[in-house]
Amino acid sequence: MWKFIVRRLLIALPQILLLSVLVFLMAQMMPGDALSGLIDPNIDPAAIEAQRERLGLNDPWHIQYVDWITGVVTEGDLGRSFRYKMDVTEIIGQRLVNTFWLSLVTLIFTYLIAIPLGITSGRYNDTFRDQMITGYTYVGFATPLFIFALVALWILGFQFGWFPTGGSVSPGLTPGTFEYFLSRLHHLILPALSMALITTVNTVQYLRSEIIDTKQKDFIITARAKGASESRVYNRHILRNSLLPIAAFFGFEITGLIGGTIFVETIYSYPGMGQLFIESINLRDYSVVIAVVLLLGIASILGALLSDIILSLVDPRIRIK
Repeated sequence: MWKFIVRRLLIALPQILLLSVLVFLMAQMMPGDALSGLIDPNIDPAAIEAQRERLGLNDPWHIQYVDWITGVVTEGDLGRSFRYKMDVTEIIGQRLVNTFWLSLVTLIFTYLIAIPLGITSGRYNDTFRDQMITGYTYVGFATPLFIFALVALWILGFQFGWFPTGGSVSPGLTPGTFEYFLSRLHHLILPALSMALITTVNTVQYLRSEIIDTKQKDFIITARAKGASESRVYNRHILRNSLLPIAAFFGFEITGLIGGTIFVETIYSYPGMGQLFIESINLRDYSVVIAVVLLLGIASILGALLSDIILSLVDPRIRIK
């Protein structure tokens, strides 16, 4: 088992290195630079060029990349934001906490919704209940996340006023108090629920298929032939074998949330990594763009690694010898 984990880690390291190079090159190919549109046009162009030279913006891309990656590896220095006038590490640290809690609440909602619906749909397949749940998953597959999030914001936020329409906490509250905690949770529910109701459809369909397939296995037929009660057959045999693969896809759920948070945080004006990413692109803040994309990419790679490890625990046959 440890050999498998070490081998997967060794595979992940060059993936992260290649990701850093690709992200840096794509940022370099973006039009303009961090100084575009910031400087008074009345300033002497020679002074502007001298500023670019001082910041290293005129250096070849490989020199800029080596300087950047050296600072990241040796000092954890992701650079400095040209727009916010702050270290990128500090900016990301503020937003990363919000995205973490949004992703965690979304995962909780996802499994709270998906597991009961998947079990019901698989156990009572080809019934009216199954048709209703399957219809919901078909609608979920066909509905883009950003459209669903906009509709949910308009109905539940603006029309009914049940949830806040932006931000992560109400202003004026003291951090650490119970009111502050309730406000944070209140701001989290609608964006997290919007993502969960769409992303959960994959888990529902997969769990349904697993249960239907497991019901036809020989050991299930044998258990029924021995006189085991229907509840025992489902709880001890069918569900136990059907839920294990769902646990293995936990890492891929994390990967899927990364793309979702970019849309949802922008729509709900939620100050997280996704919103920071969009803002930095619009402002041409390359240092922040590179850092955010790199961190999101590393999270995706680690999510896939986590799924492989869990899946190898569930089914040892897939381990690399």
